[in-house]
Amino acid sequence: MNINVHVLHLKRFLASGRSKLGAPRALISFAAIAVGLFSPSYVVAAEPKVLTIEGVVQGVHEAGLDVFKGIPFAAPPIGSLRWRAPQPVAPWKGVRRAEGFSADCMQAPSPFPQTAGAHFDEDCLYLNVWKTAGKVQKRPVLVWIYGGGFIGGGSSSPISDGGAFARQGVVFVSLNYRLGRLGFFAHPALSAANEGPLGNYGYMDQIAALRWVKRNIASFGGDPDQITVMGESAGGISVADLIVSPAAKGLFNRAIIMSGGGRAAMANRPLKDDGGPIPSAEQIGMNFAKSQGISGAGEDTLARLRALPSKTFVADFEGQALKINGELKSGLTHVGGPIIDGYTKFGIVDQQILKLGGLPMPVMVGTTSADLGVPTGQDKEALFGDFKGYAVAARRAYDPDGAKDEHVVREEVTRDRLLTEPARFVARQAARMGHNAYYYRFGYLPEALRSKLKGVFHGGDNGFFFGNPKAQFGPMITPEDEAAATMMNAYLANFVLHGDPNGSALPRWKSMGEDADGVMQIGPDLKAQTITDPLRQRLDLVDATAGVPLIENTDPKGP
Repeated sequence: MNINVHVLHLKRFLASGRSKLGAPRALISFAAIAVGLFSPSYVVAAEPKVLTIEGVVQGVHEAGLDVFKGIPFAAPPIGSLRWRAPQPVAPWKGVRRAEGFSADCMQAPSPFPQTAGAHFDEDCLYLNVWKTAGKVQKRPVLVWIYGGGFIGGGSSSPISDGGAFARQGVVFVSLNYRLGRLGFFAHPALSAANEGPLGNYGYMDQIAALRWVKRNIASFGGDPDQITVMGESAGGISVADLIVSPAAKGLFNRAIIMSGGGRAAMANRPLKDDGGPIPSAEQIGMNFAKSQGISGAGEDTLARLRALPSKTFVADFEGQALKINGELKSGLTHVGGPIIDGYTKFGIVDQQILKLGGLPMPVMVGTTSADLGVPTGQDKEALFGDFKGYAVAARRAYDPDGAKDEHVVREEVTRDRLLTEPARFVARQAARMGHNAYYYRFGYLPEALRSKLKGVFHGGDNGFFFGNPKAQFGPMITPEDEAAATMMNAYLANFVLHGDPNGSALPRWKSMGEDADGVMQIGPDLKAQTITDPLRQRLDLVDATAGVPLIENTDPKGP
Protein backbone atom coordinates (compact mmCIF):
# COMPACT_ATOMS: atom_id res chain seq x y z
CA MET A 1 0.00 0.00 0.00
CA ASN A 2 1.29 3.48 -0.89
CA ILE A 3 2.43 5.59 2.10
CA ASN A 4 -0.02 8.35 1.11
CA VAL A 5 -2.89 5.86 1.44
CA HIS A 6 -1.71 5.03 4.97
CA VAL A 7 -1.79 8.74 5.82
CA LEU A 8 -5.29 9.12 4.34
CA HIS A 9 -6.63 6.24 6.47
CA LEU A 10 -5.05 7.71 9.59
CA LYS A 11 -6.62 11.12 8.90
CA ARG A 12 -10.04 9.51 8.48
CA PHE A 13 -9.49 7.78 11.84
CA LEU A 14 -8.87 11.17 13.48
CA ALA A 15 -11.90 12.74 11.82
CA SER A 16 -14.23 9.99 13.03
CA GLY A 17 -12.98 10.23 16.57
CA ARG A 18 -13.37 6.49 17.06
CA SER A 19 -11.84 3.45 15.43
CA LYS A 20 -13.90 0.43 14.40
CA LEU A 21 -13.15 -0.92 17.86
CA GLY A 22 -14.54 2.20 19.50
CA ALA A 23 -11.27 3.82 20.47
CA PRO A 24 -11.89 7.04 22.46
CA ARG A 25 -10.80 10.50 21.37
CA ALA A 26 -8.10 10.28 24.01
CA LEU A 27 -6.05 8.45 21.37
CA ILE A 28 -6.17 11.48 19.07
CA SER A 29 -2.95 13.00 20.39
CA PHE A 30 -1.03 9.74 19.79
CA ALA A 31 -2.53 9.36 16.33
CA ALA A 32 -1.71 12.97 15.49
CA ILE A 33 1.91 12.28 16.27
CA ALA A 34 1.73 9.25 13.98
CA VAL A 35 0.35 11.41 11.16
CA GLY A 36 3.24 13.78 11.67
CA LEU A 37 5.73 10.95 11.41
CA PHE A 38 4.14 9.79 8.17
CA SER A 39 3.98 13.29 6.62
CA PRO A 40 6.28 13.83 3.61
CA SER A 41 8.94 15.71 5.61
CA TYR A 42 9.36 12.74 7.96
CA VAL A 43 9.00 9.78 5.59
CA VAL A 44 12.10 7.56 5.61
CA ALA A 45 13.34 6.91 2.07
CA ALA A 46 12.63 3.49 0.63
CA GLU A 47 15.43 0.96 0.84
CA PRO A 48 17.80 1.32 -2.13
CA LYS A 49 17.21 -0.83 -5.20
CA VAL A 50 19.51 -1.36 -8.17
CA LEU A 51 18.87 -3.17 -11.43
CA THR A 52 21.82 -5.44 -12.25
CA ILE A 53 22.12 -7.52 -15.40
CA GLU A 54 20.93 -10.55 -13.42
CA GLY A 55 18.01 -8.84 -11.68
CA VAL A 56 16.98 -6.23 -9.11
CA VAL A 57 18.75 -6.18 -5.72
CA GLN A 58 17.53 -4.33 -2.64
CA GLY A 59 20.03 -3.14 -0.07
CA VAL A 60 19.78 -1.11 3.12
CA HIS A 61 20.58 2.38 4.35
CA GLU A 62 23.46 2.40 6.83
CA ALA A 63 24.78 5.61 8.34
CA GLY A 64 24.02 7.71 5.28
CA LEU A 65 25.20 5.06 2.83
CA ASP A 66 23.53 2.57 0.51
CA VAL A 67 24.85 -0.89 1.30
CA PHE A 68 24.22 -4.12 -0.60
CA LYS A 69 25.43 -7.40 0.88
CA GLY A 70 25.33 -10.94 -0.45
CA ILE A 71 24.92 -10.31 -4.19
CA PRO A 72 25.71 -13.48 -6.16
CA PHE A 73 28.35 -13.07 -8.88
CA ALA A 74 28.50 -16.77 -9.83
CA ALA A 75 26.43 -19.90 -9.40
CA PRO A 76 26.99 -21.86 -6.16
CA PRO A 77 30.15 -24.00 -6.74
CA ILE A 78 28.63 -27.15 -5.29
CA GLY A 79 27.91 -30.66 -6.52
CA SER A 80 29.06 -31.03 -10.12
CA LEU A 81 30.36 -27.42 -10.03
CA ARG A 82 32.93 -28.18 -7.31
CA TRP A 83 36.36 -27.55 -8.93
CA ARG A 84 34.87 -25.85 -11.95
CA ALA A 85 35.46 -22.33 -13.18
CA PRO A 86 32.68 -20.11 -11.76
CA GLN A 87 29.49 -20.45 -13.78
CA PRO A 88 26.97 -17.67 -14.58
CA VAL A 89 24.28 -16.72 -12.08
CA ALA A 90 20.74 -17.66 -13.11
CA PRO A 91 18.75 -14.40 -13.52
CA TRP A 92 15.92 -13.90 -11.04
CA LYS A 93 12.51 -12.27 -11.21
CA GLY A 94 11.28 -9.73 -8.71
CA VAL A 95 13.48 -8.16 -6.07
CA ARG A 96 16.34 -10.05 -4.43
CA ARG A 97 17.15 -8.85 -0.93
CA ALA A 98 20.82 -7.97 -0.46
CA GLU A 99 20.69 -7.00 3.19
CA GLY A 100 23.15 -9.36 4.88
CA PHE A 101 26.46 -11.06 4.23
CA SER A 102 26.54 -14.50 2.67
CA ALA A 103 28.51 -17.30 4.24
CA ASP A 104 32.26 -16.96 3.87
CA CYS A 105 33.92 -19.70 1.85
CA MET A 106 34.56 -23.07 3.44
CA GLN A 107 37.42 -23.09 5.95
CA ALA A 108 38.30 -24.35 9.37
CA PRO A 109 37.33 -22.29 12.43
CA SER A 110 40.07 -19.75 12.99
CA PRO A 111 41.40 -17.86 16.01
CA PHE A 112 41.94 -14.79 13.83
CA PRO A 113 39.57 -11.81 14.27
CA GLN A 114 38.87 -11.52 10.54
CA THR A 115 36.52 -14.50 10.65
CA ALA A 116 35.54 -14.66 14.33
CA GLY A 117 31.91 -15.78 14.53
CA ALA A 118 31.57 -16.11 10.75
CA HIS A 119 29.49 -18.78 9.02
CA PHE A 120 31.26 -20.96 6.44
CA ASP A 121 29.75 -22.78 3.50
CA GLU A 122 30.72 -24.05 0.06
CA ASP A 123 27.97 -21.85 -1.42
CA CYS A 124 29.88 -18.60 -0.98
CA LEU A 125 30.41 -16.74 -4.26
CA TYR A 126 28.86 -13.42 -3.31
CA LEU A 127 30.03 -9.83 -3.13
CA ASN A 128 29.09 -6.62 -1.31
CA VAL A 129 28.83 -2.96 -2.35
CA TRP A 130 29.02 0.29 -0.34
CA LYS A 131 28.20 3.67 -1.92
CA THR A 132 27.04 7.13 -0.89
CA ALA A 133 23.27 7.31 -0.58
CA GLY A 134 21.16 8.30 -3.55
CA LYS A 135 22.09 8.70 -7.16
CA VAL A 136 25.79 8.97 -7.96
CA GLN A 137 27.61 8.58 -11.25
CA LYS A 138 31.08 7.73 -12.48
CA ARG A 139 32.64 7.30 -9.06
CA PRO A 140 35.99 5.44 -8.90
CA VAL A 141 35.71 1.88 -7.62
CA LEU A 142 37.80 -0.05 -5.07
CA VAL A 143 37.62 -3.85 -5.00
CA TRP A 144 38.95 -5.63 -1.87
CA ILE A 145 40.50 -9.13 -1.81
CA TYR A 146 41.04 -10.50 1.70
CA GLY A 147 44.05 -12.38 3.01
CA GLY A 148 44.31 -15.54 5.09
CA GLY A 149 47.03 -17.70 3.56
CA PHE A 150 44.61 -18.92 0.84
CA ILE A 151 43.00 -21.13 3.48
CA GLY A 152 41.04 -18.55 5.50
CA GLY A 153 39.42 -15.13 5.46
CA GLY A 154 36.18 -13.68 4.17
CA SER A 155 34.37 -10.52 3.12
CA SER A 156 32.09 -10.47 6.16
CA SER A 157 34.84 -9.27 8.50
CA PRO A 158 33.86 -6.03 10.28
CA ILE A 159 37.46 -4.87 9.81
CA SER A 160 36.90 -4.58 6.05
CA ASP A 161 33.68 -2.59 6.25
CA GLY A 162 33.71 -0.27 3.23
CA GLY A 163 31.90 2.65 4.85
CA ALA A 164 34.90 4.95 5.32
CA PHE A 165 35.81 4.64 1.64
CA ALA A 166 32.21 5.20 0.51
CA ARG A 167 31.97 8.38 2.59
CA GLN A 168 34.89 9.75 0.56
CA GLY A 169 33.11 9.13 -2.72
CA VAL A 170 34.49 5.70 -3.57
CA VAL A 171 32.22 2.83 -4.60
CA PHE A 172 33.60 -0.04 -2.52
CA VAL A 173 33.25 -3.74 -3.37
CA SER A 174 34.36 -6.79 -1.36
CA LEU A 175 34.17 -10.36 -2.63
CA ASN A 176 34.53 -13.98 -1.57
CA TYR A 177 36.73 -16.56 -3.30
CA ARG A 178 37.18 -20.28 -2.72
CA LEU A 179 39.94 -21.35 -0.35
CA GLY A 180 42.18 -24.29 0.48
CA ARG A 181 41.55 -27.55 -1.36
CA LEU A 182 38.24 -26.24 -2.69
CA GLY A 183 39.91 -23.19 -4.21
CA PHE A 184 43.33 -24.47 -5.28
CA PHE A 185 43.30 -28.12 -6.24
CA ALA A 186 44.27 -30.49 -9.01
CA HIS A 187 43.89 -34.21 -9.71
CA PRO A 188 44.33 -36.37 -12.84
CA ALA A 189 40.59 -37.14 -12.74
CA LEU A 190 39.84 -33.42 -13.07
CA SER A 191 42.30 -33.09 -15.94
CA ALA A 192 40.72 -36.09 -17.71
CA ALA A 193 37.21 -34.65 -17.32
CA ASN A 194 38.17 -31.67 -19.53
CA GLU A 195 35.59 -29.36 -17.91
CA GLY A 196 37.50 -26.15 -18.38
CA PRO A 197 40.42 -24.33 -16.73
CA LEU A 198 42.07 -26.22 -13.88
CA GLY A 199 43.73 -25.50 -10.57
CA ASN A 200 43.28 -21.90 -9.42
CA TYR A 201 39.52 -21.86 -8.81
CA GLY A 202 39.98 -19.15 -6.16
CA TYR A 203 41.68 -16.90 -8.71
CA MET A 204 38.94 -17.67 -11.25
CA ASP A 205 36.42 -16.51 -8.61
CA GLN A 206 38.27 -13.22 -8.17
CA ILE A 207 38.30 -12.71 -11.94
CA ALA A 208 34.58 -13.58 -12.21
CA ALA A 209 33.82 -11.00 -9.50
CA LEU A 210 35.86 -8.35 -11.36
CA ARG A 211 33.94 -9.15 -14.54
CA TRP A 212 30.69 -8.70 -12.59
CA VAL A 213 31.97 -5.31 -11.44
CA LYS A 214 32.78 -4.31 -15.01
CA ARG A 215 29.26 -5.28 -16.14
CA ASN A 216 27.24 -3.95 -13.22
CA ILE A 217 29.04 -1.28 -11.23
CA ALA A 218 27.73 1.62 -13.33
CA SER A 219 24.25 0.80 -12.00
CA PHE A 220 25.61 1.50 -8.50
CA GLY A 221 27.16 4.80 -9.62
CA GLY A 222 30.64 3.35 -10.16
CA ASP A 223 32.93 3.97 -13.11
CA PRO A 224 33.87 0.67 -14.83
CA ASP A 225 36.90 2.41 -16.33
CA GLN A 226 38.32 3.45 -12.93
CA ILE A 227 38.76 0.28 -10.89
CA THR A 228 41.45 -0.23 -8.25
CA VAL A 229 42.03 -3.67 -6.76
CA MET A 230 43.42 -3.90 -3.21
CA GLY A 231 44.52 -6.94 -1.24
CA GLU A 232 46.47 -7.82 1.89
CA SER A 233 48.70 -10.87 2.48
CA ALA A 234 47.22 -13.66 0.31
CA GLY A 235 44.98 -10.95 -1.11
CA GLY A 236 48.06 -8.91 -2.00
CA ILE A 237 49.67 -11.95 -3.63
CA SER A 238 46.42 -12.34 -5.58
CA VAL A 239 46.55 -8.73 -6.77
CA ALA A 240 50.16 -9.11 -7.98
CA ASP A 241 49.26 -12.28 -9.88
CA LEU A 242 46.14 -10.69 -11.37
CA ILE A 243 48.13 -7.72 -12.67
CA VAL A 244 50.19 -10.02 -14.91
CA SER A 245 47.43 -12.55 -15.68
CA PRO A 246 46.07 -12.47 -19.24
CA ALA A 247 42.74 -13.72 -17.83
CA ALA A 248 42.37 -10.48 -15.81
CA LYS A 249 43.64 -8.06 -18.45
CA GLY A 250 41.56 -4.90 -18.71
CA LEU A 251 39.53 -5.57 -15.56
CA PHE A 252 41.27 -2.94 -13.39
CA ASN A 253 43.77 -0.14 -13.82
CA ARG A 254 45.30 0.55 -10.38
CA ALA A 255 46.52 -1.69 -7.57
CA ILE A 256 47.17 -1.57 -3.83
CA ILE A 257 49.29 -4.42 -2.47
CA MET A 258 49.53 -4.71 1.32
CA SER A 259 52.14 -7.20 2.59
CA GLY A 260 51.69 -9.27 -0.56
CA GLY A 261 55.23 -9.80 -1.82
CA GLY A 262 55.93 -9.71 -5.54
CA ARG A 263 58.81 -12.15 -5.80
CA ALA A 264 59.24 -15.93 -5.94
CA ALA A 265 59.92 -16.17 -2.22
CA MET A 266 57.81 -19.28 -1.72
CA ALA A 267 57.66 -22.24 -4.09
CA ASN A 268 55.13 -21.95 -6.93
CA ARG A 269 53.61 -25.37 -7.53
CA PRO A 270 53.27 -26.69 -11.11
CA LEU A 271 49.92 -28.16 -12.14
CA LYS A 272 51.48 -31.37 -13.46
CA ASP A 273 54.78 -33.09 -12.77
CA ASP A 274 57.51 -31.18 -14.60
CA GLY A 275 60.48 -33.11 -13.26
CA GLY A 276 61.38 -30.37 -10.80
CA PRO A 277 62.00 -30.69 -7.08
CA ILE A 278 58.54 -29.50 -6.05
CA PRO A 279 55.65 -31.99 -6.14
CA SER A 280 52.92 -31.04 -8.58
CA ALA A 281 49.43 -29.96 -7.60
CA GLU A 282 48.12 -33.16 -9.18
CA GLN A 283 50.44 -35.24 -6.99
CA ILE A 284 49.27 -33.42 -3.87
CA GLY A 285 45.67 -33.94 -4.99
CA MET A 286 46.25 -37.68 -5.45
CA ASN A 287 47.83 -37.88 -2.00
CA PHE A 288 44.76 -36.23 -0.50
CA ALA A 289 42.40 -38.53 -2.40
CA LYS A 290 44.36 -41.55 -1.17
CA SER A 291 44.00 -40.31 2.42
CA GLN A 292 40.23 -40.52 1.84
CA GLY A 293 40.43 -44.03 0.38
CA ILE A 294 39.98 -42.82 -3.21
CA SER A 295 42.27 -43.85 -6.05
CA GLY A 296 42.22 -43.85 -9.84
CA ALA A 297 41.69 -41.07 -12.36
CA GLY A 298 38.34 -41.79 -13.99
CA GLU A 299 34.81 -40.42 -13.77
CA ASP A 300 34.05 -42.55 -10.72
CA THR A 301 37.05 -41.09 -8.89
CA LEU A 302 35.91 -37.54 -9.62
CA ALA A 303 32.34 -38.35 -8.57
CA ARG A 304 33.59 -39.76 -5.26
CA LEU A 305 35.75 -36.69 -4.62
CA ARG A 306 32.83 -34.39 -5.32
CA ALA A 307 30.63 -36.42 -3.00
CA LEU A 308 32.93 -35.85 -0.01
CA PRO A 309 31.48 -33.47 2.61
CA SER A 310 33.02 -30.02 2.35
CA LYS A 311 34.30 -30.24 5.94
CA THR A 312 36.56 -33.09 4.82
CA PHE A 313 38.72 -30.64 2.91
CA VAL A 314 39.49 -28.40 5.90
CA ALA A 315 39.68 -30.96 8.70
CA ASP A 316 43.45 -30.57 9.06
CA PHE A 317 43.46 -26.77 8.78
CA GLU A 318 42.50 -25.98 12.36
CA GLY A 319 44.34 -22.92 13.62
CA GLN A 320 46.35 -24.94 16.14
CA ALA A 321 47.36 -27.47 13.50
CA LEU A 322 48.74 -24.69 11.35
CA LYS A 323 50.62 -23.02 14.18
CA ILE A 324 54.27 -22.65 13.20
CA ASN A 325 57.02 -23.48 15.67
CA GLY A 326 60.23 -23.53 13.69
CA GLU A 327 58.74 -25.33 10.69
CA LEU A 328 55.85 -25.09 8.27
CA LYS A 329 52.97 -27.44 9.02
CA SER A 330 51.31 -29.63 6.42
CA GLY A 331 48.39 -27.30 5.70
CA LEU A 332 50.72 -24.66 4.32
CA THR A 333 53.28 -26.87 2.60
CA HIS A 334 50.80 -29.16 0.91
CA VAL A 335 48.02 -26.80 -0.15
CA GLY A 336 50.08 -23.72 -0.70
CA GLY A 337 47.66 -21.62 -2.71
CA PRO A 338 48.21 -20.58 -6.33
CA ILE A 339 49.27 -23.09 -8.96
CA ILE A 340 51.03 -22.39 -12.26
CA ASP A 341 48.00 -23.49 -14.27
CA GLY A 342 48.58 -21.93 -17.69
CA TYR A 343 45.31 -19.98 -17.52
CA THR A 344 45.28 -17.55 -14.61
CA LYS A 345 48.95 -17.97 -13.71
CA PHE A 346 51.68 -18.59 -16.28
CA GLY A 347 54.74 -18.35 -14.08
CA ILE A 348 56.39 -16.86 -11.03
CA VAL A 349 55.15 -13.31 -10.59
CA ASP A 350 58.44 -11.39 -10.68
CA GLN A 351 59.51 -13.21 -13.84
CA GLN A 352 56.16 -12.35 -15.45
CA ILE A 353 56.57 -8.69 -14.47
CA LEU A 354 60.03 -8.60 -16.03
CA LYS A 355 58.70 -10.22 -19.21
CA LEU A 356 56.20 -7.36 -19.48
CA GLY A 357 59.01 -4.85 -19.09
CA GLY A 358 57.64 -3.62 -15.78
CA LEU A 359 54.38 -3.23 -13.90
CA PRO A 360 51.72 -1.87 -16.28
CA MET A 361 49.73 0.32 -13.88
CA PRO A 362 50.00 2.72 -10.92
CA VAL A 363 50.54 0.98 -7.60
CA MET A 364 50.63 1.59 -3.86
CA VAL A 365 52.64 -1.18 -2.18
CA GLY A 366 54.30 -1.81 1.15
CA THR A 367 54.54 -3.71 4.39
CA THR A 368 54.25 -3.29 8.14
CA SER A 369 57.28 -2.53 10.29
CA ALA A 370 57.37 -6.00 11.93
CA ASP A 371 55.79 -7.92 9.09
CA LEU A 372 55.73 -11.67 8.59
CA GLY A 373 59.01 -13.51 8.87
CA VAL A 374 58.98 -17.22 8.02
CA PRO A 375 60.57 -19.48 10.67
CA THR A 376 62.56 -21.70 8.30
CA GLY A 377 64.57 -23.34 11.07
CA GLN A 378 67.88 -22.22 9.51
CA ASP A 379 70.75 -21.05 11.69
CA LYS A 380 72.67 -17.87 10.93
CA GLU A 381 75.25 -19.51 8.70
CA ALA A 382 72.57 -21.15 6.56
CA LEU A 383 70.64 -17.88 6.33
CA PHE A 384 73.69 -15.94 5.18
CA GLY A 385 74.70 -18.81 2.90
CA ASP A 386 71.49 -18.28 0.92
CA PHE A 387 72.99 -14.99 -0.23
CA LYS A 388 75.60 -17.04 -2.17
CA GLY A 389 78.51 -14.79 -3.14
CA TYR A 390 77.14 -12.02 -0.93
CA ALA A 391 77.24 -14.06 2.31
CA VAL A 392 79.92 -11.88 3.93
CA ALA A 393 78.04 -8.70 3.01
CA ALA A 394 74.82 -10.19 4.36
CA ARG A 395 76.47 -11.03 7.68
CA ARG A 396 77.78 -7.48 7.88
CA ALA A 397 74.35 -6.00 7.09
CA TYR A 398 72.24 -8.16 9.40
CA ASP A 399 74.60 -9.11 12.24
CA PRO A 400 77.73 -6.94 12.12
CA ASP A 401 79.11 -7.91 15.53
CA GLY A 402 77.68 -11.44 15.61
CA ALA A 403 75.75 -10.73 18.81
CA LYS A 404 72.22 -10.56 17.44
CA ASP A 405 69.81 -13.27 18.52
CA GLU A 406 69.43 -16.00 15.89
CA HIS A 407 65.64 -15.76 16.00
CA VAL A 408 65.79 -12.02 15.27
CA VAL A 409 68.19 -12.53 12.35
CA ARG A 410 65.95 -15.23 10.93
CA GLU A 411 62.91 -12.99 11.07
CA GLU A 412 64.71 -10.03 9.52
CA VAL A 413 66.20 -12.03 6.64
CA THR A 414 63.02 -13.91 5.80
CA ARG A 415 60.83 -10.79 6.16
CA ASP A 416 63.08 -8.89 3.76
CA ARG A 417 63.06 -11.72 1.23
CA LEU A 418 59.39 -12.62 1.52
CA LEU A 419 57.75 -9.17 1.70
CA THR A 420 59.87 -6.04 2.16
CA GLU A 421 62.21 -6.17 -0.86
CA PRO A 422 59.50 -7.63 -3.13
CA ALA A 423 57.31 -4.61 -2.30
CA ARG A 424 60.14 -2.27 -3.31
CA PHE A 425 60.68 -4.36 -6.47
CA VAL A 426 57.01 -3.98 -7.46
CA ALA A 427 57.11 -0.21 -6.90
CA ARG A 428 60.29 0.14 -8.94
CA GLN A 429 58.82 -1.92 -11.77
CA ALA A 430 55.77 0.35 -11.94
CA ALA A 431 57.98 3.44 -11.94
CA ARG A 432 60.09 1.81 -14.66
CA MET A 433 57.05 1.96 -16.97
CA GLY A 434 56.35 5.58 -16.06
CA HIS A 435 53.48 4.92 -13.66
CA ASN A 436 52.98 6.48 -10.24
CA ALA A 437 54.37 4.13 -7.60
CA TYR A 438 53.97 4.74 -3.88
CA TYR A 439 56.06 2.58 -1.54
CA TYR A 440 55.40 2.55 2.22
CA ARG A 441 56.28 0.95 5.55
CA PHE A 442 53.52 1.20 8.16
CA GLY A 443 54.82 1.45 11.71
CA TYR A 444 51.97 3.06 13.63
CA LEU A 445 50.84 1.04 16.66
CA PRO A 446 47.79 1.79 18.82
CA GLU A 447 48.95 3.75 21.84
CA ALA A 448 47.91 0.93 24.20
CA LEU A 449 50.22 -1.57 22.46
CA ARG A 450 53.42 0.44 22.18
CA SER A 451 54.93 -0.89 25.38
CA LYS A 452 54.10 -4.48 24.39
CA LEU A 453 55.14 -4.70 20.72
CA LYS A 454 58.29 -3.68 18.86
CA GLY A 455 56.49 -3.07 15.59
CA VAL A 456 53.31 -3.56 13.60
CA PHE A 457 52.55 -7.22 13.05
CA HIS A 458 51.37 -8.77 9.76
CA GLY A 459 47.84 -7.51 9.16
CA GLY A 460 48.08 -4.92 11.93
CA ASP A 461 47.50 -2.16 9.37
CA ASN A 462 44.10 -3.36 8.11
CA GLY A 463 41.90 -1.49 10.56
CA PHE A 464 43.85 1.73 9.98
CA PHE A 465 43.77 1.48 6.20
CA PHE A 466 40.00 0.91 6.32
CA GLY A 467 39.54 3.86 8.69
CA ASN A 468 38.04 1.38 11.11
CA PRO A 469 40.59 0.59 13.87
CA LYS A 470 38.02 -0.17 16.58
CA ALA A 471 36.80 -3.15 14.56
CA GLN A 472 40.30 -4.63 14.83
CA PHE A 473 41.55 -3.41 18.21
CA GLY A 474 38.39 -2.66 20.16
CA PRO A 475 37.95 -0.05 22.90
CA MET A 476 41.68 0.51 23.39
CA ILE A 477 41.61 2.92 20.41
CA THR A 478 42.40 6.55 21.34
CA PRO A 479 41.77 9.84 19.49
CA GLU A 480 45.36 9.73 18.20
CA ASP A 481 44.75 6.24 16.87
CA GLU A 482 41.60 7.47 15.14
CA ALA A 483 43.63 10.30 13.59
CA ALA A 484 46.12 7.77 12.22
CA ALA A 485 43.25 5.79 10.68
CA THR A 486 41.75 8.94 9.16
CA MET A 487 45.11 9.79 7.59
CA MET A 488 45.75 6.34 6.15
CA ASN A 489 42.22 5.93 4.82
CA ALA A 490 42.51 9.34 3.15
CA TYR A 491 45.78 8.34 1.47
CA LEU A 492 44.18 5.20 0.05
CA ALA A 493 40.97 6.93 -1.00
CA ASN A 494 42.95 9.66 -2.78
CA PHE A 495 44.90 7.02 -4.67
CA VAL A 496 41.66 5.35 -5.75
CA LEU A 497 40.08 8.68 -6.72
CA HIS A 498 43.06 10.34 -8.41
CA GLY A 499 45.93 7.86 -8.77
CA ASP A 500 47.87 9.92 -6.22
CA PRO A 501 47.54 9.56 -2.40
CA ASN A 502 48.43 13.18 -1.68
CA GLY A 503 45.85 15.71 -0.56
CA SER A 504 45.39 18.80 1.54
CA ALA A 505 46.40 18.46 5.20
CA LEU A 506 48.27 15.20 4.50
CA PRO A 507 52.06 14.87 4.82
CA ARG A 508 53.64 14.82 1.36
CA TRP A 509 54.18 11.31 -0.06
CA LYS A 510 56.79 11.22 -2.80
CA SER A 511 56.41 8.70 -5.58
CA MET A 512 59.14 6.25 -6.48
CA GLY A 513 59.74 8.34 -9.60
CA GLU A 514 60.54 11.36 -7.43
CA ASP A 515 62.77 9.47 -4.99
CA ALA A 516 64.01 6.05 -6.16
CA ASP A 517 65.49 5.23 -2.74
CA GLY A 518 62.66 6.68 -0.68
CA VAL A 519 59.98 5.02 1.40
CA MET A 520 56.95 6.61 3.04
CA GLN A 521 57.51 5.71 6.67
CA ILE A 522 54.52 6.01 8.98
CA GLY A 523 55.99 6.01 12.46
CA PRO A 524 54.61 5.08 15.87
CA ASP A 525 54.19 8.77 16.73
CA LEU A 526 51.93 9.39 13.70
CA LYS A 527 54.80 11.07 11.89
CA ALA A 528 54.60 10.30 8.17
CA GLN A 529 57.39 11.28 5.79
CA THR A 530 59.24 10.03 2.74
CA ILE A 531 62.80 9.22 3.81
CA THR A 532 65.77 7.36 2.38
CA ASP A 533 64.95 3.73 3.11
CA PRO A 534 66.87 2.73 6.26
CA LEU A 535 66.80 -0.90 5.04
CA ARG A 536 68.29 -0.05 1.65
CA GLN A 537 71.58 -1.93 2.20
CA ARG A 538 69.78 -5.13 3.21
CA LEU A 539 67.21 -4.88 0.44
CA ASP A 540 69.92 -4.33 -2.18
CA LEU A 541 71.45 -7.65 -1.12
CA VAL A 542 68.08 -9.40 -1.44
CA ASP A 543 67.65 -7.84 -4.87
CA ALA A 544 71.11 -9.03 -5.95
CA THR A 545 70.24 -12.63 -5.00
CA ALA A 546 66.60 -12.66 -6.09
CA GLY A 547 65.39 -16.01 -7.38
CA VAL A 548 66.65 -18.08 -4.46
CA PRO A 549 63.51 -19.76 -3.02
CA LEU A 550 62.83 -18.92 0.59
CA ILE A 551 61.14 -22.27 1.11
CA GLU A 552 61.73 -25.25 -1.15
CA ASN A 553 59.49 -28.15 -0.25
CA THR A 554 60.62 -31.42 -1.80
CA ASP A 555 58.51 -33.75 0.35
CA PRO A 556 55.68 -35.23 -1.78
CA LYS A 557 54.14 -37.28 1.01
CA GLY A 558 51.88 -34.77 2.68
CA PRO A 559 48.12 -34.83 2.16
